[in-house]
Amino acid sequence: MHPNALLDLSTELIRQVLKLEAPADGVVSAFFRKHKALGHRERHTLAETAYTVLRLRLQLQHLAQSGSGALERRLAILAWQGSPTFLRGALGPNEQQWLEQVSAVDRAALPEKLRHNLPDWLANALREQLGSEQFWPLVGALSEPAPLDLRVNVLKARRDEVQARLAQAGIVSVPTPHSPWGLRVQGKPSLSRLEPFTSGLFEVQDEGSQLLALLVDAKRGEMVVDFCAGAGGKTLALGASMRNTGRLYAFDVSGHRLDALKPRLARSGLSDVHPAQLAHERDDRVRRLAGKIDRVLVDAPCSGLGTLRRNPDLKWRQSPGSVAELQAKQTAILASAARLLKPGGRLVYATCSLLAAENQQVVTAFEAEHGRDFTALPALDALRAAHVQAPEAVVEGPFLRLWPHRQHTDAFFAALWQRR
Repeated sequence: MHPNALLDLSTELIRQVLKLEAPADGVVSAFFRKHKALGHRERHTLAETAYTVLRLRLQLQHLAQSGSGALERRLAILAWQGSPTFLRGALGPNEQQWLEQVSAVDRAALPEKLRHNLPDWLANALREQLGSEQFWPLVGALSEPAPLDLRVNVLKARRDEVQARLAQAGIVSVPTPHSPWGLRVQGKPSLSRLEPFTSGLFEVQDEGSQLLALLVDAKRGEMVVDFCAGAGGKTLALGASMRNTGRLYAFDVSGHRLDALKPRLARSGLSDVHPAQLAHERDDRVRRLAGKIDRVLVDAPCSGLGTLRRNPDLKWRQSPGSVAELQAKQTAILASAARLLKPGGRLVYATCSLLAAENQQVVTAFEAEHGRDFTALPALDALRAAHVQAPEAVVEGPFLRLWPHRQHTDAFFAALWQRR
């Protein structure tokens, strides 16, 4: 494709994602369906350029003010993630001169707001939680793309076997530092057509998400509920941990999300998984199973702000009001899911949020209301029992706590209890 044409497409895509009317990944996918002739390299350039604009939106909009022409085109030029030589082929003399001038700006000298690229409410909350010393490393990590992690399906293969199969396909991977199921892949290779993927030997899953499933520590023959299963990434990990025995319920209020589990379930080789759409957290299915379940994972709907490396639009689409609404929903879901546990059963509450409002505050409220029925368990002990490597590196106090700048995963929080 000619450089001018690809830059024009990048400008069009940026214009669409900056409307912030829908999740950026959905906008990008719809854009690619419309432009089916694009190759893998062109799609990668377009997507990464758009995501870079979302990550660095405030800074790039500030720098783009000095140029002329469509703002989205200037943003595309500043955020370009393809070949610099290719980009120059699309620029006129004036644009090339402007780009050289802007590239010479010392970005480290810009005001703080233009360096952290966060809305004020979120920046203030994270500073309060982390302090300035940890705030800026987090900002740096959130400004970078996430690594690509895989979870080996231990029902079908060992990690070293999958690593060798990937190497045969020219894909370099290394074991994840904490999850015994994980591999971290260099770059962003296309995996969907590889035989090890189509035969269910691995799934794409962030190491942090794998650790949540390990924290549940589901056993053979147990009755287990993934209460907010979504597309089922952690459901599949739990099923493999159970060695395809017992009964595993995948609950969610979204039938569309559960539909996305079906092809993954077919690849996995699991037969003990029972997806079910709930009307709400107090659905009759929950009432009928009350007091019968060994382990429950509540990976609660949340702001998703721990996934900003993958979903940078979320920081512009969430607000203090939406977080408050989510906190109320999280509190209600956790209380309802807790009814499922039999005495001695384990409850795990988790989010992929950076915010204490969705994490520690929800835990505190639950314990104030239900503390006489549940005993808090230290995450460190549970991780050691699940053979997690270096578990002390992924806990803060009694909780599992993962940060992009520390563990190089998405941000995750988890607390766990045992029913008395």
